[in-house]
Amino acid sequence: MERVTLRIPKQQIEEVEQMVETGEFPNRSEAIRSAVREMLNEQNESRESRSNRSWAKV
Repeated sequence: MERVTLRIPKQQIEEVEQMVETGEFPNRSEAIRSAVREMLNEQNESRESRSNRSWAKV
């Protein structure tokens, strides 16, 4: 795994911390990794959806 340094607004970090405190994630890193995975999955699904379109020939 590679280390990435990023800046996130304080309010968002506080919300991530709350998810860690309630047990939704074991730590901040895993919460952020989960968010990135979800974003990438959505992007891939969107690309697949666009590439599977049937265009009518005129």
